[in-house]
Amino acid sequence: MQLDQRAHTLLKALVERYIADGQPVGSRALSKLSGLELSPATIRNVMADLEEMGFVASPHTSAGRIPTPRGYRVFVDTLLTVGPIDDKAVDAERMRLPQPLSNLQPQKLIANAAQMLSSLSQFAGVVQSPRRESVFQQIEFLRLGEKRILLVIVDPRGDVQNRLLLLDKDYSPAQLTQSANYLNQNFAGLSFDEVRKRLSGELQQLRDDMGRLMQAAVEAGSEAMAEGDDMVIAGERNLLSVSDLSSNMSSLRQMFEMFEQKTGLMQLLDVSSKAGGVQIFIGGESKLVPMDEMSVVTAPYAVDGRIVGTLGVIGPTRMAYERVIPIVDITAKLLSNALSHS
Repeated sequence: MQLDQRAHTLLKALVERYIADGQPVGSRALSKLSGLELSPATIRNVMADLEEMGFVASPHTSAGRIPTPRGYRVFVDTLLTVGPIDDKAVDAERMRLPQPLSNLQPQKLIANAAQMLSSLSQFAGVVQSPRRESVFQQIEFLRLGEKRILLVIVDPRGDVQNRLLLLDKDYSPAQLTQSANYLNQNFAGLSFDEVRKRLSGELQQLRDDMGRLMQAAVEAGSEAMAEGDDMVIAGERNLLSVSDLSSNMSSLRQMFEMFEQKTGLMQLLDVSSKAGGVQIFIGGESKLVPMDEMSVVTAPYAVDGRIVGTLGVIGPTRMAYERVIPIVDITAKLLSNALSHS
């Protein structure tokens, strides 16, 4: 539904005041905060209309009102003013990191970014680790003992994954070299799914025992690449001091189950990476956020221009979005730049 300018102004004043002190906002306070020359009766009428439309609610028997998830959504989408991010702000945030980003390994960069999000927002910071490419650049087999082979996978960025293969047949070093050469010469640069499809049509031309070795390598390689998806979370304990999130044991359990299981949070970060730019997920509105009192502000980050993951701040719905949004945006830009030059 369309709101007129008067309703927009009052809703903005109400949300800002509620974010600041967490108390229901009454008509008298709104009259002063909004700057509108309206009678208390007129403000009450507008508030009644906003409540009927689902943008505000009256808690208990209080005369004041609080924003609903729908009200927060209108606020962050159309009423919120976020200042521009300039180079000085970026430099200031970079200085808060423990070390210069470009001197750190990727996993250390990710951990530092999560810590930076947490310390700046005073909530929890989360960074999804870059997804590994499912393609391989090189494969090697190392014989560890009878029927035990170490599979070494090198991806295009030079990252190495190792997997132990327990086979039902022993292979000589010459057979292992021959199999690795065959895979590298014919399939390097392809995903393991593509290799599986192409290899199935060629196995008839290979000796059965060599074919079984290659099949085992492809299956293990595919699993190794899939295991690369993870995340780093920092500052979960900050949320214990947020009364909106820790007011009852049920909410606490729900919150820490989300951190422990990670599945739902990973899904949210995946959705965010596909949308592009800063995204705000508000509890009670988004099914991806498990608690009505929780919001997540996210942004994707990239390596050499390609989006590889998402980071964000997890906090209460009653957060200062105009402050948190630049923190997330700046951190995403810093991490993108650091990973592209590390």
